[in-house]
Amino acid sequence: MKLHTTLILSAAALGVLPLAHAAEFEDYGRVVRVQPRVEQVRQPRQECKTEYVQVPVQQAAPQRSAGGSIIGGIAGALIGNQVGRGNGRAAATAAGAIAGAVVGDRVDNDGRQVVNQAPDVQEQAIRKCRTIDAYESRTIGYDVTYDYRGHSYTSVMQRDPGERVRLHVSVDPVDYRD
Repeated sequence: MKLHTTLILSAAALGVLPLAHAAEFEDYGRVVRVQPRVEQVRQPRQECKTEYVQVPVQQAAPQRSAGGSIIGGIAGALIGNQVGRGNGRAAATAAGAIAGAVVGDRVDNDGRQVVNQAPDVQEQAIRKCRTIDAYESRTIGYDVTYDYRGHSYTSVMQRDPGERVRLHVSVDPVDYRD
């Protein structure tokens, strides 16, 4: 039994031996100051607005037919030719043609007149856009100042470590012999 206990203690001592001579270990330092590193990033964006403008709208003029004035002119010329005698026959034919053309036009086009109307106005939406440069602040890291065993150190870190920072400590002997 004594031998068994001695072997266990010896194995445990050999397992702990490398830890006693370890040159690296972890410890914590006290955070003194954290300063965010901020950069300005350009973010172009579209700014749009809708404006309403008055646009003239031309009304379609009513279509006029020429057929009534042609038929009326022929009919008026025939009647004028029948009414007139001698040298007045040519004048009566011409007057009948003109009167017949006017009456035929009015009958065919229901008295529609050619009128130069002012164009109607319609409101139309126009969308206007422009690109403006907007800037956004982004935190890209943190300058962390911490104290470890009476010495102050500064390091750049991805995250804010809080009140204490975990450190990987490496111990190397210094040989002062020249």
